Amino acid sequence: MPTLIPSSYTARVTWLGYQPVPVEKLVITSAPVKEMPLSFAGFAGEVHAGVTRPSCSRVTMLYKRDTEIRNVRQLCVVSAEEMAEVAATMGLPAMDYAWVGASLVLEGIPDLTHLPPSSRLQGPDGVTLVVDMENLPCQEPAVTIEKARPGQGKGFKPAAMGKRGVTAWVEREGVLRLGDEVKLFVPAQRPWAAVRDKFME
Repeated sequence: MPTLIPSSYTARVTWLGYQPVPVEKLVITSAPVKEMPLSFAGFAGEVHAGVTRPSCSRVTMLYKRDTEIRNVRQLCVVSAEEMAEVAATMGLPAMDYAWVGASLVLEGIPDLTHLPPSSRLQGPDGVTLVVDMENLPCQEPAVTIEKARPGQGKGFKPAAMGKRGVTAWVEREGVLRLGDEVKLFVPAQRPWAAVRDKFME
């Protein structure tokens, strides 16, 4: 049996963008692009690009800060539908994807933020991204939104909880373009027994 199975879901690429180097502290300055050539290091010139990265606060239980580790946070993938819900909760007419540092915005996959780790998103030319895990809301988008819409940035973190998208890394090189259809493949495994059994108690 294959370890990955095709799901019934496809998604359309509705936005592509990147955060150029250098970056302003605590503020996200993303720029939209029409196509995104992806190498094994991610998108060249992007602040999160690289085959490896210095470890951050997310993995301090494992490593001292700035330890060189594999970079599985090359891209930030968000859902157009989930971002619309976040904007509505915050009282915004729409979410500017640049505010949240999105690399890739997809339309058509429900509950995208909770895709199983190791799911694959594959583009038309075979370019393939591997989902790392949920991308928890952080302070940078809140500060960025506050600068753009004074008085509303503080609402980002609670509104985006469970809807912030996922981080991903490039498994196969290629190019993503606006309007591309992306196919979703998911791991062929049952939920982890310890978690499954806890929720069945």
